Amino acid sequence: MAERYDVVVIGAGPGGYEAAIRAAQLGLRTACIDDASRPDGKPAPGGTCTNVGCIPSKALLQSSENFEQVGHAFAEHGIDVSGAAIDVGRMLARKAKIVTQSNDGILYLFKKNKIAFFHGVGSFVAKAGDAWRIAVAGKTPTELAATHVIVATGSRPRPLPGVAIDNRRVLDNEGALAIPAVPSRLGVVGAGVIGLEMGSVWRRLGAQVTVLEALPSLLPTVDVTIAREAQKLFAKQGLAIHTGVTLGEVGVDANAVTVNYTDAGGKAHVASFDRLVVAIGRVPYTTGLGAAAVGLHCDERGFVVVDDACRTNLPNIWAVGDVVRGPMLAHKASEEGVAVAERIAGQVPHVDFNTIPWVIYTSPEIAWVGKTEQQLKADGVDFRAGQFPFTANGRARALGDTRGLVKILADRASDAILGVHMIGPLVSELISEGVVAMEFGAASEDIARITHAHPTLSEAVREAALAVDGRTLNL
Repeated sequence: MAERYDVVVIGAGPGGYEAAIRAAQLGLRTACIDDASRPDGKPAPGGTCTNVGCIPSKALLQSSENFEQVGHAFAEHGIDVSGAAIDVGRMLARKAKIVTQSNDGILYLFKKNKIAFFHGVGSFVAKAGDAWRIAVAGKTPTELAATHVIVATGSRPRPLPGVAIDNRRVLDNEGALAIPAVPSRLGVVGAGVIGLEMGSVWRRLGAQVTVLEALPSLLPTVDVTIAREAQKLFAKQGLAIHTGVTLGEVGVDANAVTVNYTDAGGKAHVASFDRLVVAIGRVPYTTGLGAAAVGLHCDERGFVVVDDACRTNLPNIWAVGDVVRGPMLAHKASEEGVAVAERIAGQVPHVDFNTIPWVIYTSPEIAWVGKTEQQLKADGVDFRAGQFPFTANGRARALGDTRGLVKILADRASDAILGVHMIGPLVSELISEGVVAMEFGAASEDIARITHAHPTLSEAVREAALAVDGRTLNL
């Protein structure tokens, strides 16, 4: 007889494992199923984010940033270093250790919260009375019964038509995180978050990086002021970004990848790379879920269809994270997972997509929340803008990184903050001030009137708020 649970979560990425933890905290008998494995066959919960996404990419970004600082920035501080070299093997080993620690941390949390974990592929079988039957295919096949099921199966890389990913010459995000030696020439298809971050890692380590982007401009979803600043700074670093590109034939042999493309002006080019990273987005992952077996509705793009509360078309089946509509962000998945667990327990939570922050961990970092200037103009919203450069910030000068700026957009009539946009040092941390302000319905004047510690990078946020009213103090 199948083991009965109040909640079974399929997928142990950020949305899935946090949903399971919250459900257990609320007194619901909970199980979580995930098939990811380490090289030794042991479970690797955490999803794409922990295993081949957010966490390992940030580990490599930090390692490569340290290497670049040694070679280009330490001398200014009076620190002379000669003969610095990168040991890619040790760098990758550090990354792997961090991933393993994160996997183990999730397994510990499951045990702490008395969550049953099943290592294998979870799929729908049928409905039996008031329960859903879920099969687990793994080393020890079994079947579970659940009153509620939360689908949190995440996403996978979007393939480039006609180009096979072998993770030797042609790489997806997983392969880009495991290149065994610094390539001389690295090509990247796609100038989104993954493409820019991976391109940044290997450029800092010495690769000549060329990014090919089909869209006519860089980062069109980012505020136009920030995107222009990013393009200028990336070019200065030596990251070659070509927008408006039309890809042609891609050839792969034992030694190189050859890419034929046409630039925005219609001129044909042939580029040869040691390796090519394909980073053209991600698609929902439902392979093996058995959605058709129970009539779970997916749209034409493969997303599980849900309402605003993450309910599917079937009773007591929910879906969260990358497998449903909305931004493909780990923290968005986590918030949805927690909210669904609370709804199952009878609570009334809320997730506001308008205040979900976005971050790109390039150098400098890019972060934003809320509407961009171009969105407000398209919507006919009358607004005021204020911005402040890090060149005028004392802490940024002391850090030796004065690149970038903070920009705040506020409603002209009410002064309500509509968007906060940043490019600069540690803005992945600074953006939370904008998120909190918007969640509490703050005006730009509220931030302008809050005392910020001196000297801190956060003073640039206050100065941008002052600039909305034209009364910047330090510029």
